[in-house]
Amino acid sequence: MRARGLLTALGAAAGVTAAAGAGTLAYGALVEARDFQVRRERLEIIPPGGRGLRILHLSDIHLMPTQFEKLEWLSTLHTLEPDLVVNTGDNIGSAESIRPLLDALGPLLEVPGVFVPGSNDYYEPRRANPLRYLMGPSKHTHRPNELPWRELFQAFTEHGWIDVTNTHWSRVMEGVRLDVAGTDDPHLERDEWPGFPQGSGTPARSLSIGVTHAPYRRVLDAMVEDGADLIFAGHTHGGQICLPGYGALVTNCDLPTSQASGLSAWTRFERTVPLEVSAGIGAAPSFPVRIACKPEAVVLDLVPLVEPVTAG
Repeated sequence: MRARGLLTALGAAAGVTAAAGAGTLAYGALVEARDFQVRRERLEIIPPGGRGLRILHLSDIHLMPTQFEKLEWLSTLHTLEPDLVVNTGDNIGSAESIRPLLDALGPLLEVPGVFVPGSNDYYEPRRANPLRYLMGPSKHTHRPNELPWRELFQAFTEHGWIDVTNTHWSRVMEGVRLDVAGTDDPHLERDEWPGFPQGSGTPARSLSIGVTHAPYRRVLDAMVEDGADLIFAGHTHGGQICLPGYGALVTNCDLPTSQASGLSAWTRFERTVPLEVSAGIGAAPSFPVRIACKPEAVVLDLVPLVEPVTAG
């Protein structure tokens, strides 16, 4: 009788645990994954004499054409009035997502912007056990179906956004020269760091910005060594499944989990640079769940450095 009672109790406990797990996943998919946020950061980095600059960072939208709540939220982001949009890839989840994405971005496409690709701009997402990420970064040994990425990138460039994939670009904005350099997706090992523009008569008021999809250490190190003042990346989804009070368990690259999202810093050879990693707006369509990690776009307000006051 005691053995039967113990088995009954264990069965009941297992049932409760399974129900709790299912409830958590349902909450993560139906509530938290749709609780879109705008994270705001402020960074004193503009050289003295320059004016403030607002950057909107978009990453990992992973759009499916039937995600109407996401599309509606995306259509409001132009009201944040950015001076520059930085898009760090993984925009779409299917070939049918391109037109809805462009329609939702709408006025943002008329704002100056730069972009680099992620793996899910190139290829359809694959079904995978999310627990595999605990074993290390995912592998792309077998290529799934290719997406019409050329159509997507052409649409971006036709609207004026600059493709900085393994290349660089410069422009004067708000009294500051921006030198932007980017890479193709390091997660696919397509990155070729191009360096920042050299010998172009860069004035004293300049800012070098590195842009990449996946924040692998080798890419961040190259950017810092080459003189980056600020780095943007995505890919991590902020861990996507996080533990309250602890944070991310994985980053799907070799970035420390403590830097899975947010504004932190990266140091190389005693030089430290601000690193902005977005937790992303979406999630892989095969596992559209977020726990303790809400989807986000990021507004980064760059403001002038305060010149030190010297005694008269």
